[in-house]
Amino acid sequence: MANVVVVGSQWGDEGKGKIVDWLSEQADIVVRFQGGHNAGHTLVIDGSTYKLSLLPSGVVREAKLSVIGNGVVIDPQALIDEIAQLKKQGIVVTPDTLRIAENATLILPLHRELEALREAEDAATRIGTTKRGIGPAYEDKIGRRAIRFMDLADLPALHGKIDRLLAHHNALRRGHNLPEIEAAAVYDHLAAIAPKVLPFMDSVWSLLDSKRREGKRILFEGAQGALLDIDHGTYPYVTSSNTTVGGALAGTGVGADAIDYVLGIAKAYATRVGGGPFPTELDNAIGQTLRDRGQEYGATTGRPRRCGWMDIVALKRAVAINGLTGLCITKLDVLDGMDKLNICIAYEYRGKRTEYAPLDAAGWEECTPVYLEFPGWQEETHGITKWDDLPPAARAYLRALEELAGCPLAIVSTGPDRDANIVLRDPFA
Repeated sequence: MANVVVVGSQWGDEGKGKIVDWLSEQADIVVRFQGGHNAGHTLVIDGSTYKLSLLPSGVVREAKLSVIGNGVVIDPQALIDEIAQLKKQGIVVTPDTLRIAENATLILPLHRELEALREAEDAATRIGTTKRGIGPAYEDKIGRRAIRFMDLADLPALHGKIDRLLAHHNALRRGHNLPEIEAAAVYDHLAAIAPKVLPFMDSVWSLLDSKRREGKRILFEGAQGALLDIDHGTYPYVTSSNTTVGGALAGTGVGADAIDYVLGIAKAYATRVGGGPFPTELDNAIGQTLRDRGQEYGATTGRPRRCGWMDIVALKRAVAINGLTGLCITKLDVLDGMDKLNICIAYEYRGKRTEYAPLDAAGWEECTPVYLEFPGWQEETHGITKWDDLPPAARAYLRALEELAGCPLAIVSTGPDRDANIVLRDPFA
């Protein structure tokens, strides 16, 4: 029985949600392992569109167990709201279908307020976050002052933990000339929300361990992308967690022997949201065409995404740091009708050609892409499910990506529908 990790191989928004949803048909359990409700997934199923932010993509499938691991930071109100929205669409989420790690960190209103304040203060240092409190919540986790899911089950002990949290946050607020937060207000908020979310709580590490021993198939679902990893991305323009395969282990409590296949998801071109370097960005009519045809607007925020050509230098880094077993290329159909395509195969960096990107944003900003040109195709690839039905130029482009990235091509997605896929290698096989 194979267990599969799905990770983004660019700057996020690669189409992981659709692929995870498709793979979840073969899985028994779908697990989110990092990030928070800043990570939007759009699923199109039988003509219905579901927009998920916090919940694993498996919730839209019947008889699947969805799990939120300890590596995820959870806004309990956002969780309740998302469950309620799905109910309106006919998807009922219950403790039988969703379990949440008892040691997951909570996002509180004070985290959202702090992040919004930071984003508004200085345009020169703005990261481009979603202002949902993700970063400040992770800061409190690392600072050992966070309120965790399990703390809601012991309300009398919560008072001291809130005092410890506010000793830090009220000092920050005084520095920003903001009014201090009353401990009673935080307690009342958490006490009111506790009974609504506690039924979902579980010991996720032991749950997954027992399910593995039963021979269940587990699908680990990452958020964002490898190039936004806190350690390996374009620092400081990164997210606040490990988006790479190591995050699947630390963020769920499973051992390395639990992972049998690592599938990397990448668009046939590249996109990025928010600030930070993007060497192949197309700030022109071609970039706008990709944005419009690819509907490149955030599922969670609605923000327009920056668009550009495929960057193999960046993709090769994702292949290496994740140990990718296979590659899934999404949104191939967005390139239909283009006369020519470019693939960045190297950078010009400080007067030299390199195939390795620097480890900080300042270095990336100095990189100029070196392109290899490929012919486009005029035929429509939308919805194609067989390799041989693709236009020859499309097949040549995909094989070039496979060879240049040094990773076998496993799946090609040719549209947003669940089954619009060409499967060359099944990760669960």
